[in-house]
Amino acid sequence: MPQRYIGMGYWEIISRQMSVVTKSQQTRFKEAKIAVIGAGGIGGSVIEMLARMGVGSLTLIDKDAFDLSNLNRQLVSGLDSLGKAKSFTAKERVRNINPYVNVTVFNEELNENNIEEVIGDCDAVVDALDNLVTRVLISRTAKELNIPFIHGAIYGTMGQVSVFTKDTKSYEEMFSLPSLGKKLDDDAKSAIKELNKEVPPVIGPTPNIVGALEAFEAFKLITGIGEVNYSPKLLTFNLLDLSSFDVIEL
Repeated sequence: MPQRYIGMGYWEIISRQMSVVTKSQQTRFKEAKIAVIGAGGIGGSVIEMLARMGVGSLTLIDKDAFDLSNLNRQLVSGLDSLGKAKSFTAKERVRNINPYVNVTVFNEELNENNIEEVIGDCDAVVDALDNLVTRVLISRTAKELNIPFIHGAIYGTMGQVSVFTKDTKSYEEMFSLPSLGKKLDDDAKSAIKELNKEVPPVIGPTPNIVGALEAFEAFKLITGIGEVNYSPKLLTFNLLDLSSFDVIEL
């Protein structure tokens, strides 16, 4: 941080939002730790918004590096980040936005062996994935550990967001996945992969809107303001039809 800004501090950075929350509510967010699974399109937006809203700690995990095809949508990407790890680049981005955020990075793939280490001490887990198998793993583990799981997904100009807890309908129940009620073995994973064969189309605004919405669900969840969009409610939209923004129940 440049020397001239050192005295300003955390509360100056988030001062413009202090008419939205009380100091005690913001303090809860300042003391919270949130895991963001994925640091690409959706994840970059989630990370950016959480840092700007003043979250206390972030855990970031992503095994990929940036390439040219990421530039149309991924906020953390740029020509100077091509070939660099998304997770570490996102950490540097956070440091440049809000140096008061503690960031832990895992530059690896999330799996059964490391998931509890990654999310076990977090207050919420945010889904920024395009991988259904990993999403099912996270949703199950978060439920077992009593950690809220904030889901977001996109396809082209369409997006959706919902929040799952141990007391709500689960992610697999809500979307009637073939793995529901089964051990997550090779057969179950194969059945899930059949639903997720293609690389989804995407245009810049869609993942960034979903990421911002997910970040604000985390903010509401931790501060206690507003109404959290708990499962089985699903916020959906299609940017080609602005009247399509809606909350449906599955």
